[in-house]
Parts: sequence; structure tokens; C-alpha cells
Amino acid sequence: MAKVELKAPIIDEIKKLTADAKSIILVDYCGLTVEQDTVLRKNFRESNVVYKVFKNTYLKRAFEGTQYEALADKLEGPTAVAFSMEDATSAAKVVANAQKTAPKLEFKAGVVDGTVYDAAGLAVVATIPSREELISKLLGSLQSPITNLARVLNQIAEQKTA
Repeated sequence: MAKVELKAPIIDEIKKLTADAKSIILVDYCGLTVEQDTVLRKNFRESNVVYKVFKNTYLKRAFEGTQYEALADKLEGPTAVAFSMEDATSAAKVVANAQKTAPKLEFKAGVVDGTVYDAAGLAVVATIPSREELISKLLGSLQSPITNLARVLNQIAEQKTA
């Protein structure tokens, strides 16, 4: 069996993950303990993020012709890749949170909503609230004036009946 035949299914898997991902984050995982890696993988699963280690050459080939092609120059040395499947910021948040207990885990680069970020940019992306958090804040601020108006009208009605 030729080497190309062995590589094709792996590259196809990466292409499928790439097509479905809202964002892709590259990290340097070198120096993590088994315990830290286990906790990291668990947190990724809970956030619906696919976290895998592939050969850099496979990633480069799978990223060709996509918005993630800009990450090719960061594919050197030990690299793990996190594919966010629902919320574009979730992978960055998981990594940033894991860095508190595993400082050797480092951002390399990533693409979030079509924008390429370096390590510093990804640290900022990790602080952005998720879409659901932003919607709930918006609804809360919209609901507050209506609730206050209802309270005032209720007090006026009570004063007139008293």
C-alpha cells in the first residue's frame, strides 16, 4: 500500500473538520503533563471543540485553498489543532483557561470568523463573550426598562385605588 493511500483518509478527515469549523486554533502543547492534557481534552469536549494532533504536512495540505491556508507558516514543531464547531471563541477560551494551570500551553495562531490572529490576538479573542452571553445581556438590558415601566404603572394604579 502506497504512502499516499495512507495519508488520504487523514487529510480528508482534516478537510471535513476544517469545512465544519467556525474557527481553528493552533497550539504548542509541548511540556504538558498527562494530567494537564487529560483536563484540556475534557474541557475541549465539553465546549464542542475537536482537539487533535496531526502531522504538520497533513494540516498544510488540508488547509490549501481555504481561509486557514494563512496558518501554514505556523505549522512548525509540535502543533495541536482545535476546531471550534459551534462558538467561534470557545477553543481560544478553553486554551486561555488551561494556561492558568498549564503555562507551557501556548497559542501559535488561529483563524476566528475568517480573521487570522497571532498568539496575542487569540488571548484577546478568548476574553470576548460568546454569542449566547451577548444575546442574554442584550435581552436583559432590553427587558429592564420595560420591567421598570410596569412597576411605575403598577404603583400609580395602586395610589389611585387607595
